[in-house]
Amino acid sequence: MKISNIEKAEILLQALPYIQKYNGKVLVVKYGGNAMLDEDLKNMVMRDIVLLWQIGVKIVLVHGGGPEINETLDKMGIKSEFVGGLRKTSLEAMDVVQMVLAGKVNKKLVALIEKNGGSAIGLCGIDGKMIEAKPLNEELGYVGEITKINTKPIMDILEAGFIPVISSIGCDNEGNAYNINADTVASRIAGELKATSLISMTDIKGILRDKNDPDSLIPAINVSEAPQLIKEGIIGGGMIPKVACCVEAIRRGVKRVFILDGTEPHAILIEILSDEGIGTMFY
Repeated sequence: MKISNIEKAEILLQALPYIQKYNGKVLVVKYGGNAMLDEDLKNMVMRDIVLLWQIGVKIVLVHGGGPEINETLDKMGIKSEFVGGLRKTSLEAMDVVQMVLAGKVNKKLVALIEKNGGSAIGLCGIDGKMIEAKPLNEELGYVGEITKINTKPIMDILEAGFIPVISSIGCDNEGNAYNINADTVASRIAGELKATSLISMTDIKGILRDKNDPDSLIPAINVSEAPQLIKEGIIGGGMIPKVACCVEAIRRGVKRVFILDGTEPHAILIEILSDEGIGTMFY
């Protein structure tokens, strides 16, 4: 369908209030999991992030990379085991996690941003002691719990005009690296930065009142409603820890948190620059 010049102008004018609202504000985007698997879609997401950056939004991109970690561990013959949704991480597996997240995945995202006209710097939580951590529990090995966030490296990069691209690895005072859930990292960073919004890009539409009915999307949830929705089973399984991160971000001062389907083309732009919200917003 061809869009006339007048229609193009109208679309831009409709986006103007949202551009003004987010200009100069910090927006944390968590990107990971199955939403990262399609290369064309990944390129589209990075284009959208560059567009937001170019209109003055201070983007902080936090990423995971579970599928790529699984693939590399399988190739190396290292067994993957999950406990309560978290990857049990031996020292050998942690070396692979660090190599894949801080190396391969992080630098690919940086390269895609720069290919699309943006400027980005890739980091992991070890850099500048940005994410300090301790073992979450002995059973999980090198899976970390965040003890402290140092936002100075992030703020310095934002002030210099770059997009920080952060992989979810932390370290302790002895230099041990820890694998940390990317939702947890994004939530904590967004809270420490007092970000205007946190967007969690996943592979589902948001919170569905009926998981078998895609039209039952709940567009907005007050964080006080979350425990009841969990009790009713509307929020369940792997969505419980994700929602817990949303609630934690709000309690730390983030104004709005969105769960979006990252496999939907231009989901982030539709959510941020229009009144058509396509995911679930927590407030």
